[in-house]
Amino acid sequence: MKSIASRDNPGFKALRTLAHDHRLQRDSGHTVIEGPHLLTAYLDHAGVPELLAVSESALGKTEVAALLARAAAVETIVLRDTLFHEISELATPVGILARIAIPPEPAMLPVGDCLLLDAVQDAGNVGTLLRTAAAAGVHDVLLGTGCAGAWTPRVLRAGQGVHFALRIWERVDLAEFLHAYPGCSVAAAAHRGTSLYEIDLRAPIAWLFGNEGAGIAPALQAATQQRATIPLADGSESLNVAAAAAICLFEMRRQRGGS
Repeated sequence: MKSIASRDNPGFKALRTLAHDHRLQRDSGHTVIEGPHLLTAYLDHAGVPELLAVSESALGKTEVAALLARAAAVETIVLRDTLFHEISELATPVGILARIAIPPEPAMLPVGDCLLLDAVQDAGNVGTLLRTAAAAGVHDVLLGTGCAGAWTPRVLRAGQGVHFALRIWERVDLAEFLHAYPGCSVAAAAHRGTSLYEIDLRAPIAWLFGNEGAGIAPALQAATQQRATIPLADGSESLNVAAAAAICLFEMRRQRGGS
């Protein structure tokens, strides 16, 4: 292990920049994951990271030592706690993070169940939507323009490791995809749609969910075959996009017998 004590160290500066620069993450094809849970998920499903960084105070932690042993062949740097805090986005970091290569997007777009996101901007919502999709058995997620980056540290934390079990596409032309999609496409609409519980959801579906405030772009609504509305109690206007997606996806799962 190499110890780094100076913030002028080129390796430290590069890692700090990558951790906070979302455009650099996208353009370079690399990102940063932090904490034992995400690192364990990566090791279980994706392989080994390119670089590990550990804070001095974390070296004695059992869970950190176990991860270092699993990734013994990976280049590891030890940072002073003050330097580690400059990279971490957490108020109380556990003390371990990794630089990873963002998995390449699959060459073929999905033809089965999939989740489409139109300008969902909140990182927490995007991460929760990814977790919801995985929990409902939907493994293909397409993000249109205007969405929070799927591989940014905040979305990765909100996703709790499901990224590595999903197929994810970003900056997709959703209108073009919908026109070519062979299954049924359903747009989630707060109002003026068919009740979710009256729609047959047993065939493959492309589910479309929109921006937190503006909803789905009109052109995309026009490209879908059905509009689904979740019946709400009197006085309720709408649901959070992640909550709405959970209801829709698990209603689909229920109609299919939970399989």
